[in-house]
Amino acid sequence: MPSQFRPCIDLHSGQVKQIVGGTLHDSDSSQLQTNFATTKPASEYARLYQEHKLVGGHVIMLGPGNEQAAIEALSAYPQGLQVGGGITVDNAPLWISRGASKVIVTSWLFPQAQFSRDRLQQISQAVGREKLVVDLSCRRRENGWIVAMNRWQTLTDMVISKQCLEELAEYCSEFLVHAADVEGLCRGIDKDLVAALAEWSPIPVTYAGGASSLDDLRLVNQLSHGKVDLTIGSALDIFGGKQVKFADCVAWNQ
Repeated sequence: MPSQFRPCIDLHSGQVKQIVGGTLHDSDSSQLQTNFATTKPASEYARLYQEHKLVGGHVIMLGPGNEQAAIEALSAYPQGLQVGGGITVDNAPLWISRGASKVIVTSWLFPQAQFSRDRLQQISQAVGREKLVVDLSCRRRENGWIVAMNRWQTLTDMVISKQCLEELAEYCSEFLVHAADVEGLCRGIDKDLVAALAEWSPIPVTYAGGASSLDDLRLVNQLSHGKVDLTIGSALDIFGGKQVKFADCVAWNQ
């Protein structure tokens, strides 16, 4: 099966937005670069994805003030969307009960930016391995790709590697990987990262970051031999982009 297009709904301050990932800071909103913002509710996008039978998409809550919009999206497309952003062992079962197909966890796994296997085991037991996605969004450094947390601002102690992905895969059914350095820039994907994920990961992976054309979907398919799926955000026409038509992505999946 070829690589699939995976849809997304990114929420910031309760609105559907597309953001340049590297500009998302806790303390300084003036640095935030937004490619797209709309008054359309998140539920409208969820219904669009349901109408076209798109599965495996994700709703990401970027900071506070997004819970209600996420709940409405999940209600519009129950069992059709994953949810992430602020997920912990305490609230993960609640999000599953609200209609999320899976929960996506990142920062909670890294107290003081140090990976906690105990926490991974806890949340995997709380919702079940099949309902858990581990987000390994990362930044490129000299020694490879370092997992970043706290809205991609804080580097953790985890370097993405074959051994790392194999160990994590015991507790989750899927990985989501945003290449934070190219996220929202629409200048092309991190080809090396896509190839590495395909080679190293024993479970399905969705890559996000930098996709600027339908050719990027073909490229991900080629580089990964169909093992890695692609999320396209800012370049999509439904998010104000001019490079990629949503209809073409739907047609690709079919």
